[in-house]
Parts: sequence; structure tokens; C-alpha cells
Amino acid sequence: MKKILMVVTNHAKIGEGKTGLWLEEFAVPYQEFKKQGYEVKVVSIEGGEVPLDENSLADDHGQFDQEKELLKNTAALTREDAHGFDAIFLPGGHGTVFDFPNSRNLQVVVSQMAQDDKVVSAVCHGPAGLVTATYEDGTPIVKGKKVAAFTDAEELETGLEKEVPFLLETRLRELGANIVKGDNWSDVSVIDGRLVTGQNPQSSKSTALKVIEVLEK
Repeated sequence: MKKILMVVTNHAKIGEGKTGLWLEEFAVPYQEFKKQGYEVKVVSIEGGEVPLDENSLADDHGQFDQEKELLKNTAALTREDAHGFDAIFLPGGHGTVFDFPNSRNLQVVVSQMAQDDKVVSAVCHGPAGLVTATYEDGTPIVKGKKVAAFTDAEELETGLEKEVPFLLETRLRELGANIVKGDNWSDVSVIDGRLVTGQNPQSSKSTALKVIEVLEK
């Protein structure tokens, strides 16, 4: 049985407002992984209850109730989580651009899993968890790789470009990633070796299906 580690944000504030995890980006991939018969461990950066971006709840008509329950009391990510999994999946939400890059544990886990040739995957703002990850020789794991992530144009459309600590697309380009993107809010996901990424909430399912595709090869 394949084992997936899903890591979510605990950060709840952006500017004067609230943020957190974008529910669909967690719940839809979680459902796809469980449908495939995978074992899924859900952890957050600090543990405890995971804040949900209120804007991500508008289209939730009860189909994510089980997944929301899983987020009420999560275990904290530890460095031991770098071992024993076939893949890591990082859902987004604006919270991730604050706590993902500042988590030494996440840096260690993602870097180790990439070094061990495990599947490393993320969607929307989730690739914020990739920006500090490197191979043992110090090379960024995204350098020279095709990567899809929340675009600068999409960030400008949200009106939050001044509130985030960095623009994700720009940061990934600075690290040497080859950005793959479509129109704002279009479904875009990409595989490059064992790295699987998606652009936005609309890409949640296709990103998860690509993770499954790579794992089943």
C-alpha cells in the first residue's frame, strides 16, 4: 500500500484579514488518494486545529465534512516524517506562504524526500514549501524543473500581492524553475520526473491524479 504524507498550514492571518488552508486543495486530493487505496497521514506545521480560508468554504455543500474533521486536531510535522512515505503533498492557501518557507522541519522533510527520489507534489500556494528545499549538494529541488504554481497574475487578481511576503511564481523563477502556466484560474498541472505541481484550486484534482500516475508507474 502506498503511503502519502499531506502537510497543511497553520497560519491564519494575512494583513488585517484571515487566511489559512484552501479546503478544496486538501480535500479533493485526499479523496482521490483514499479512493486509490492509499494510506494518508495528515499533519500540519505546528499541529492542532487547521485554519480554513473562509473564501474556500463557499462551495462546500457537505462533500468535505469528513476532511474537515481530520483538520480539527492534527499532529505536528516532525523530521521523522521524511521517512516511510512514497509521496508528500502540499495543499495551498495563502497561509502556506508564511509558515511553509519558515519551517525548518518542512525544509528537512521535503529535501530528504526529494533526495530519496520520492514523489514531491504541491498545488497552488503549496509550492511555497518547495522554495527552501535542496538536494545534498545545495541545488534547489525546483532548479531546471517544470513547475506549476499560483501565478503572479492570479495573485494580482486576488488583491493580496502587497500582503504576501513574496510572489510565488517570481520566487520559483529566481530558484531556476521553468514555470508552466495557463490563464488565470485554469486547470494546469505538470509532471517533471518525480515532481508534480499544480497552478491553483482548479488544478487540485488533476494534480492529485498526476501524483497517482507517477506512483503507479
